[in-house]
Amino acid sequence: MVGIAWMLATMFCFVTLDSTAKYLMQTYPVVQVIWARFFFHLLFVMLLMGPQLVARIKSQSPLHQGLRSLFMFSTTVLFFVGISLLPLTTAATIMFMSPVIVTILSIVLLGEKVGLRRWVGIAIGFCGALVVMRPGTDSLQLSILVVLTAAFTHALYQIYTRKLGTGDSPMTSLFYTGVVGALVTTIAAPFYWQPVAGADWFLMVFAGLVGGIGHLCLIRAFRYAPASVVAPFSYSSLLWATVFGFVLFGDLPDAWTLSGAALIIGSGLYIFHREQAHKRKLKNL
Repeated sequence: MVGIAWMLATMFCFVTLDSTAKYLMQTYPVVQVIWARFFFHLLFVMLLMGPQLVARIKSQSPLHQGLRSLFMFSTTVLFFVGISLLPLTTAATIMFMSPVIVTILSIVLLGEKVGLRRWVGIAIGFCGALVVMRPGTDSLQLSILVVLTAAFTHALYQIYTRKLGTGDSPMTSLFYTGVVGALVTTIAAPFYWQPVAGADWFLMVFAGLVGGIGHLCLIRAFRYAPASVVAPFSYSSLLWATVFGFVLFGDLPDAWTLSGAALIIGSGLYIFHREQAHKRKLKNL
């Protein structure tokens, strides 16, 4: 129950971050908002590490940490561009394709085997994505394809998180999560900078802080409970996205989005169930 509570808190933090970013991007350039998200995330983690900072930033796999950080930065850029144009619920639904894409990429990058049942789950997930995107209609917008690309880069981020395994401490990985984004946007932001109102500075700091806290909650979720228990609760983000989207921006998901979400979530849960069954089978051999 403690692990589930931490996972629910994780999803609340991440959707709060997305909602804050969407609100800020109505006034400020995307690059400036992304800078705030990563810069204050990194500052938060550095303050959290305190005197142990120098020791903890040493990684046993600096290449994998760098690639993982790059994919997180790419995901954030693409997703923030997407939510600046799309309702939160639609963007969150498309991002649910990440676990499905991870299953496909794991064959190539991790050498894992995928059976017929998981391929069926993958096919259902892509059918759900097609329902949301509706190719051949006016609803298929470039912004939806941008978010779908974000789901792909987020899948790569998860793959490289798996590659890291337990080599580095969670706090080390949390630090590197924001490194590439903070460095790149600190260089780029001055070219797009707009003066920030006093109250909006609070929101920019809040975006970085809530993003860092979200990652800490995720670490604790997996510390207190197995992945098989807590991972399915990541889909609670759809509920938060719907509530925040309506309260802050007056958006409600249409029937197509809800139908597609049901298919994608169902396929994701089924794929996850089959992965756990496969792991149990290997342990019993």
